[in-house]
Amino acid sequence: MMTPYQLLYWDGLQGRGEFVRLALEEAGVPYVDVARLKGGMPKLTAALDGEQVEHPSFAPPVLKVGDQLIGQTANILLFLGAKHGLAPRAQEGRLWCNQLQLTIADIVAEAHDTHHPISTNLYYEDQKKEAKARARDFREQRIPKFLDYFEGVVQRNPGRGGYAVGSRLTYVDLSLFQLIEGLSYAFPKTMARLAPSYPGLFALRDKVAQRPNVAAYLRSKRRIPFNESGIFRQYPELDK
Repeated sequence: MMTPYQLLYWDGLQGRGEFVRLALEEAGVPYVDVARLKGGMPKLTAALDGEQVEHPSFAPPVLKVGDQLIGQTANILLFLGAKHGLAPRAQEGRLWCNQLQLTIADIVAEAHDTHHPISTNLYYEDQKKEAKARARDFREQRIPKFLDYFEGVVQRNPGRGGYAVGSRLTYVDLSLFQLIEGLSYAFPKTMARLAPSYPGLFALRDKVAQRPNVAAYLRSKRRIPFNESGIFRQYPELDK
């Protein structure tokens, strides 16, 4: 590929863009993280402007492939999975991957809402009481419900090998890695208690982390550290 892909996502954040970065890194695909370059932010905002582009995105991430703009994390991964061997060849398998990715998107949204339960337009400090109540429900009810589901997917996968879909790694495995990492950062006490109940998911997390391209990425400066401006935020008062 002569022209690298352009990833349009907010500078300084893993966020939803990290699910795309992991797929690009694992596939060894050249890409430019546009907003991290000087003068990159206008290009990002242009992709959201219906006056400038035919198919604007509501929000990042956006992947620019030649003249085409592809928005929404699951949609981008659907494209990358088919293009770069990170999804099954058969339509049934690709739809199954997309279904799982959309379910991952659901829990990611709920994780975000633990620290912004009322409005994203308010600071966390303005909704701490509500955040504590939301986080308690998330820790006690929602995390186990989602992890039960994903653990079952891994354990029942007829392809064996400890992957979520088929007999080899897909973008879903990369996204499950990021999900477990993010939850472990935001809710370390909760995830430490839950880990023994989900051997398949945590083994998958370790397997993904050891893949050469992923391991190199995790050691590099390209990997933005978790921080309290992203989706997964570590507030000790929310992790009892």
